[in-house]
Amino acid sequence: MGGDNAPHVEVEGAVAAAREFGVPVTLVGDAEKVQAELARHNCKGLDIEVWHASEVVGMHDSASDAVRKKKDSSIRVAFELVKGGEAVAVVSAGNSGATMAAGMFVLKRMKGIDRAAIAQLFPTVSGKTLVLDVGGNVDCKPIHLVQFAVMGEVYARFVMGVDNPKVGLLSNGEEASKGNELTRETSALLREKPINYIGYVEGRDIFNGSVDVVVCDGFVGNVALKLSEGLAEAVGKMLKAEIKSSFLSQIGYLLSRKAFNNFKKTVDYAEYGGAPLLGINGVGMICHGGSNPKAIKNAIRFAHEYALKGVNGRMAEKLNESFPGDAREREGAQAPDAGTERVAS
Repeated sequence: MGGDNAPHVEVEGAVAAAREFGVPVTLVGDAEKVQAELARHNCKGLDIEVWHASEVVGMHDSASDAVRKKKDSSIRVAFELVKGGEAVAVVSAGNSGATMAAGMFVLKRMKGIDRAAIAQLFPTVSGKTLVLDVGGNVDCKPIHLVQFAVMGEVYARFVMGVDNPKVGLLSNGEEASKGNELTRETSALLREKPINYIGYVEGRDIFNGSVDVVVCDGFVGNVALKLSEGLAEAVGKMLKAEIKSSFLSQIGYLLSRKAFNNFKKTVDYAEYGGAPLLGINGVGMICHGGSNPKAIKNAIRFAHEYALKGVNGRMAEKLNESFPGDAREREGAQAPDAGTERVAS
């Protein structure tokens, strides 16, 4: 209920996910408003339920206060459904800070993980690059970035399908002498871990396909994310202006329209749906507040696939391998079997 255009967009996206992908969905929020939106669609034969939540977390609400004081908010109730086995994943286009806080408060962090991280897929010339953290933690210690790297490696391997993911640490140059105290200490720790760590990478490497996972703190990651979104939007507008500038340009566009459409699809954030929240005992997907129905639809599909692949269990195994001294602390890091395939949105 906390998205910019809720619940209209969320309902339309959920209906599309249920129809196109067969994902069972529970819509969490003001039941009267949600049912009114559902009535606008043909939902016959679709596995869609409505779960009432009386409170809403606004975009300007304090994340921690919202989670603790608004116990019947749609975002907290959605995570409670996962905890209780009524759903396997949460998709939210509401307050991202509150979504992250609710996930950690209700489902708890995986044992051995100090900070949950928000990961984001970026398009490249040869596929996709996963970047984390992109906004969850603006101040990090080296051990946090190492944990992000391990989680990102597992995600790339089992969700993105990369056999031996290349993991890089974002810095202001590839040379070992570059970086700051945080990156230098982190780099030394990463070289000791059982992952394919390739060293420092630069911002341009996010898009050139040379690396599969890029690790950074949430401050830098969020700047990279917003810069990329702004650049994609600006390029689109500049291309449109150039095309309209002359008759020959318009003829050229008609001849290459398929290529332009493919490019637009590649850089469209809606194709990726949302950003997975890594490090909690369950699955959470954080979407833009201004997401369109297509983004919600794809976020639900990705969240469903993530849950069914048991990625959290794989992360627990990799954490035990990477930090053997803490293996006992990480027992039970995999979320319990929810006994359902539903996604709460």
